[in-house]
Amino acid sequence: MDLSTARAIVTGGASGLGAATAHHFRERGAQVTVMDLDAAGAQTAERIGAHFAATDVTDEASVTAAVTLAVERMGGIDVCVSCAGIATGERTVGKDGPHRLDSFRRTIDINLIGSFNVLRLAAAEMAKNDRAQNGVIVNTASVAAFEGQVGQVAYAASKAAIAGMTLPIARDLARSGIRCCAIAPGTFGTPMLRGLPQEVQDALAAEVTFPRRLGEPEEFARLVAFIVESDYLNGETIRLDGALRMR
Repeated sequence: MDLSTARAIVTGGASGLGAATAHHFRERGAQVTVMDLDAAGAQTAERIGAHFAATDVTDEASVTAAVTLAVERMGGIDVCVSCAGIATGERTVGKDGPHRLDSFRRTIDINLIGSFNVLRLAAAEMAKNDRAQNGVIVNTASVAAFEGQVGQVAYAASKAAIAGMTLPIARDLARSGIRCCAIAPGTFGTPMLRGLPQEVQDALAAEVTFPRRLGEPEEFARLVAFIVESDYLNGETIRLDGALRMR
């Protein structure tokens, strides 16, 4: 698929990996609709020359309205990138008792169900394109899907499910000419991590095999673009982590 003529939606596009992806796509000539909850998404969209659709990925009506708006503005959808997500730090049983069920449920609801909610509606629009290559879906997993650390049970479960559904989705959508992949990032220099004390950032970077640093959001964006443009790449979850294996 030619990224320069693609019509893309990017969830979680206000900052971090989503904003980097939306920006990179615009630089390559793609039309982009940034989908996020608040005004920060609108500001990002305005800065890069993209469209904006206020979106709660967990709400069916909200995503339906956002997808409809994206189709009206761009004429269709070719690429769906899901970067919206949260991280929960809580042990199965901690000093205050068992893991709160509501926080576990919210993590699954946003990271997993939210991603599926968006991609299923986007795929329905992609199927209308009537080409040999009708669309590409790229979801965001995490290395925590494979090596979840202490306190990451909710986050790891949500990201493992993202990885687990990648191949079945690719198989489901093959007859519609739609590919599906996922990226499993390691530790990236998103605004959340860059806001941590420098010694914490240095400790995280020291865990990476090579190069011994945090990943840059732009590197994630370039991998998304590579997936979009590589027609034979399908059904894969690709680690982007500098050979990090979390302890």
